[in-house]
Amino acid sequence: MRLIDTHAHLDFDDYNKDRKEVLNRARKIGVEKIVNIGADLEGSRRAVKLADRYDDIYAVVGIHPHEADTVNEKSLTVIKDLAASPKVKAIGECGLDFYYDNSPREIQKKAFKKQLELALELKLPVVIHSRESAAETLEILDKTADFAQKLIFHCYAYGPEEIEEIIKRDYYVAFGGLITFNSAQPIRDALKKMPLDRILLETDAPYLTPSPNRGKRNEPAYLKYIVKKAAEIKDISVEEMGRITTENAERIYNF
Repeated sequence: MRLIDTHAHLDFDDYNKDRKEVLNRARKIGVEKIVNIGADLEGSRRAVKLADRYDDIYAVVGIHPHEADTVNEKSLTVIKDLAASPKVKAIGECGLDFYYDNSPREIQKKAFKKQLELALELKLPVVIHSRESAAETLEILDKTADFAQKLIFHCYAYGPEEIEEIIKRDYYVAFGGLITFNSAQPIRDALKKMPLDRILLETDAPYLTPSPNRGKRNEPAYLKYIVKKAAEIKDISVEEMGRITTENAERIYNF
């Protein structure tokens, strides 16, 4: 079975001692590609370096809403320059996070808009982080441009009502370890509604480790638990879920 982990952070220090072993474990269970996501300028630089080092790792560059106050002309120029690498497949993760509010909301909105404009300029897809801000995220997207088939809602954490609005706009949605949590029935209900041709799978490693390994550091090899649960929710075989989500990832990321 071929799999693609569409969102991970393997540049983090969590993997400094065993990064090669982590990659080998992922390959053994069929993970052919891993998309490493930048969360700030330094993380974006590391993502590109990691992608240059390994054939099966690709990069996304951008600035997380937690770091929204660092988005300015200078930092956007750095992101633009990094995006010139052929291994860079999208801009992100950018968006809104009204749960932690680590940056003022108006600054988050401005930073989000700036990165959306950059993605449009570079003709790249966008990887969205959206938490406790579904309506505001969609409002900004609607006012900025038509991102149909060019946008990923990463780590979906809303319910079935919000997914209907996302489906209307033809966005991709990435589901991760949350779908294996006992407390996450609304997310599973949302996945049930999602068209198969817009579903992606991710680990968000090192975060959100799926059951049965909750409490441990996450890694791309644990995608095997996520694809199994997603297949169960959609009532299809694990092999079919793997095939469909891999094809979806290849389409959106232009592999």
